[in-house]
Amino acid sequence: MGRMLDALADRTLELGPTRHVEREGNWRAARDGEGLFWLVLDRPDKSVNVIDRAVLEELDALLDRIEAEKPAGVVLRSAKPSGFAAGADINQFVALPHDEILAMLRDGHRVFDRLAALPRCVAVIHGHCLGGGLELALACRHRIAIQGAGLGFPEVMLGFHPGLGGTFRATGVADPIEAMTLMLTGKTLQARQAKRIGLVDAVTEERHVHDAVLAAVHGELRTTSGSFQSRALQFRPARTLAAARMRKSVAEKAPREHYPAPYRLIDLWEAHGGNAKAMQAGEIDSFVDLIATDTSRNLVRVFFLREAMKGLRKGRSGVRHVHVIGAGAMGGEIAAWAAKQGFSVTLEDIALAPIGKAIRSAGNMLAATLKDPLLVRDALDRLVPDPGGLGVRHADIVIEAAPERIELKRQIYAKVEPKLKPGALLATNTSAIPLPDLAEGLADPSRLVGLHFFNPVSRMQLIEVVGHDRIDPETERRATAFATELGKLPAPVASAPGFLVNRALTPYLAEAMILLEEGIPKERIDDRAERFGMPMGPVELADQVGLDIALEVSTSLRERLGSVFPEVPDRLRRMVADKRLGRKTGSGLYDWDSDGKPRKMRVDALPDESKDDPDLLDRLILPMLNAVVACLREGVVASEDIADGAMIFGTGFAPFRGGPIAYARTRGIDEIVRRLEALQAVHGDRFRPDPGWQSLG
Repeated sequence: MGRMLDALADRTLELGPTRHVEREGNWRAARDGEGLFWLVLDRPDKSVNVIDRAVLEELDALLDRIEAEKPAGVVLRSAKPSGFAAGADINQFVALPHDEILAMLRDGHRVFDRLAALPRCVAVIHGHCLGGGLELALACRHRIAIQGAGLGFPEVMLGFHPGLGGTFRATGVADPIEAMTLMLTGKTLQARQAKRIGLVDAVTEERHVHDAVLAAVHGELRTTSGSFQSRALQFRPARTLAAARMRKSVAEKAPREHYPAPYRLIDLWEAHGGNAKAMQAGEIDSFVDLIATDTSRNLVRVFFLREAMKGLRKGRSGVRHVHVIGAGAMGGEIAAWAAKQGFSVTLEDIALAPIGKAIRSAGNMLAATLKDPLLVRDALDRLVPDPGGLGVRHADIVIEAAPERIELKRQIYAKVEPKLKPGALLATNTSAIPLPDLAEGLADPSRLVGLHFFNPVSRMQLIEVVGHDRIDPETERRATAFATELGKLPAPVASAPGFLVNRALTPYLAEAMILLEEGIPKERIDDRAERFGMPMGPVELADQVGLDIALEVSTSLRERLGSVFPEVPDRLRRMVADKRLGRKTGSGLYDWDSDGKPRKMRVDALPDESKDDPDLLDRLILPMLNAVVACLREGVVASEDIADGAMIFGTGFAPFRGGPIAYARTRGIDEIVRRLEALQAVHGDRFRPDPGWQSLG
């Protein structure tokens, strides 16, 4: 299919005698023997199509020709094997003044309106069709999706909403509630889901595209008629009720003060959902306002951080067979995720019971993420229980995910290393042990690399790729490539206590324990952190991670870093001794229900006399920033961008703030240092500003 799509303009020859194929900048154009005018988007020297000013200007000129020639129909396709179009080019909006963005949007709407006015225009969609690409398709009279296509509006993830007609065209052709949900969540729909809600008119295989196009052009393609609910939502009272439910749902995950875009979209639809022209005008004005917000600027930065981290991959890893040692919570999830991503996986443990539990958990995770019984079956077929460790000899990478005990890990390496085939990598999932310590005794330490996954593996996007002074650069390159092949974001870090993420996150958790010791209610601590923008508060997070693991990492970092790291509170030691470890035991700092939810008192229900601290938020957040700066100064992480990306994708650090260093720069380096010094004067050396702040000023 790839070669066929690469030469798509020439493939129109199959439809009958054509005039020659013409190149118009980013477009190929051809007339076939049945009077169809084919427009094929094919940006030169790009692996994906994006919609930018040049694409729209060239389309505008082509529409002049189409309107003059009056073909039997117009068909839009993409020549890229990867898909129809990945969206609008975000770069074109960055740093542009308000008036230029407004003019660009109005020009884009004018071109799309011309396309929408064509009586017989069909978009044929394969692969990804996102954002501005989907808006281009929606401007066509009909949309035909090929099996495997994915359609969505990711704009909300960037702090704005669709801006090239998506708001009123999506709610006009599809079920309005479903279309709004698509825009509010940023999720991608598969082709048949898109057909079900009315976003596309037909789903077909590539070999049937010609017949489907002719059916659409000749009016023979059945389209979904509006439901009673869709018709009712043309009226304001019905939209007002639906909008209230949407706001409530959005507020559970995205507070208005931090993420204005979804609320602006709901307001826009509630006010103008029955009037396309009014909604179009409102969309343009709202988009221009949103793209200038701090939230949008930071979320766009996060988008580019993600792309930069993906771009760290150089070449392929050469990994096909993965062997995981340790079927505990982390090892089992790593193995299941690798199988999901298409690798052959063998899973080893000293006992059968953990392997059996891991396989059962893998089935649940795969069912939740793949949502297709056949794909789940295929992934489970690739995940092979291996209590005897027979897979080691065939593996391209062996990942050790044993408990955090250095002697245990060394014993595993001594047993495994002689069995490794030439070129195989040996990886450790250690979260804190320095790799030089683990490398002692290895015959070939150059093949050892750290691959620090985050829990739960199925949801956390980051992998820290940990180097050391004896690693082969090719080992590091292949490990980085493997991380991206797993669908994760690699963050290269040097071996150091806690690496980057745990080094920065643990002071946040430890300070929460100290605040608890001082008598501040756990609900207040968590609420203050969540209001800052953290995905969950530190007390709940400690319970989620496991108090035994939190104690282990905290103790290790205190021993290695000294007084700049807080003392481990006695409460934490007592709870671990009592086996109250958090969510996994049903009781920890919180009591946990069987559905995995902590039992929390509402903050507004706390007694009036309950203790508080006006410095509470700074006491939580500033030690995290201080640790990131220390990692930059020490060379644990090479750049501010990678540091910010790792903290966002590894801890959920408030994305709308752009990362800890971006937040510090926004707030002011001098202000941060002054606050740390003030806290140091009251609470001790754990708040001492790191010398690295001086180089950031």
